Amino acid sequence: MTPTLRAALWMMGSITSFSAMAVAGRELGGSLDTFEIMMYRSLVGVIAVFTLATVYGTWGQINRRDFGTQIGRNLAHFTGQNLWFYAVTVIPLAQVFALEFTSPLWVIVLSPLILGERLTKMRALAAVLGFIGILCVARPTIAGLNAGVITAASSAIFFALTIMLTKRLTRSQTITCILFYLTVTQLVFGVIMAGYDGDITVPEVAQMPLLLLIGIAGLMAHFCLTNALSIAPATVVVPIDFVRLPLIAVIGMLVYAEALDIWVFIGGAIIFAGNYMNLWTESRRVS
Repeated sequence: MTPTLRAALWMMGSITSFSAMAVAGRELGGSLDTFEIMMYRSLVGVIAVFTLATVYGTWGQINRRDFGTQIGRNLAHFTGQNLWFYAVTVIPLAQVFALEFTSPLWVIVLSPLILGERLTKMRALAAVLGFIGILCVARPTIAGLNAGVITAASSAIFFALTIMLTKRLTRSQTITCILFYLTVTQLVFGVIMAGYDGDITVPEVAQMPLLLLIGIAGLMAHFCLTNALSIAPATVVVPIDFVRLPLIAVIGMLVYAEALDIWVFIGGAIIFAGNYMNLWTESRRVS
């Protein structure tokens, strides 16, 4: 197989995992709050990471360097993921995914402050296109702007912070170390936030497969995405990732009778255009 085809297959795994996590999150949203979902998801992640570290003998890679950055990164991810899980329970799934696609554009806006990177004209244009796309998706009127739209858009900002802090950590830390702190700290955050009122819901037997699906799908989505990016350039991977939007729209229509909103597709296409223009320009500049 060509590198592009192999990357496409990895991306199909990522797209499937993200979509499965969204559906499972919505199914659980009526009985578990987002903190409880994150707590149980992180527990599955801890078991998986501990098992893999033992099998591959990578426990020695875990250290306490960059501990503050690890905590900051995982707090941002925990916040973004909680906002995302709330959004999938209250607004159409396609709308959530379209707004989530603005994360790379928020990286453009925030990276000069956090990573010290330069804001070029093309990056600024991409950010403007992303903002226009958000307006198309959210259509901020009194009737259209609601808690679900706000939380979905906000989750993209926290995911952007996660991306940037992860980029900083990869300069000195291994994947095992990053995933160890990711799962452990988010399990601690989850226990604190789910149990602050003294009441943590114990999942029923019928809910356990969905929680297991969320935990495994969350890890698999990022594992597949990382593999795809290691095989093919981002200019190839990102257009494939955009397939998530029409796919989740169809799933929402078939499973939850959600209407196919043309403005979500228009806004998503504008957001994608901003992302792709920036990626294409960056790849040419590097080469």
